[in-house]
Amino acid sequence: MAKATTIKEAIKKWEEKHPGEDIAEATDVGFQFQWLPIEKMDNSLSALVKCEKLSLSTNMIEKIAGLSALKNLKILSLGRNYIKNVAGLGRGRRYVGGAVDIVQYNREVEGDRSAQESSRVTTRATEFRRPPFCGNPLVENMDPEAYKAEVAKRLPRLKKLDGEPIFRDEGD
Repeated sequence: MAKATTIKEAIKKWEEKHPGEDIAEATDVGFQFQWLPIEKMDNSLSALVKCEKLSLSTNMIEKIAGLSALKNLKILSLGRNYIKNVAGLGRGRRYVGGAVDIVQYNREVEGDRSAQESSRVTTRATEFRRPPFCGNPLVENMDPEAYKAEVAKRLPRLKKLDGEPIFRDEGD
């Protein structure tokens, strides 16, 4: 059986596609659509010294890791992966701009535990400002207005939800 692409191998492929460029100087790095897919994030990401936007979409990543060295990271794209929780983003950690905008964070959840898992994930993710939850069990199992109100309540810094602005009462 073939083994997955590592972050180190993805960096090497990126450097081959961008001759003469140093990945440490790149601000926008895409490791999406790797074949074979990336399964693990690791400390090899520390090579992305100036990275502001990192796309790891459409891989098979289950766990967020290796982001602690990415001091300039502003946008992290993890869509179409197998992320089980957002613990790897770090508790209370601040990024440039106050928080990383997590774009395309979407989780595949099996069975009836989906609503509980969504609740746990959104409770830990109070720094998110623009997460799309399309396809998330929280969306599928609730009335649309109740879903929007619940997500807005749990994510106080939320600016957009599924591409639509969040409007709050002045007391909120």
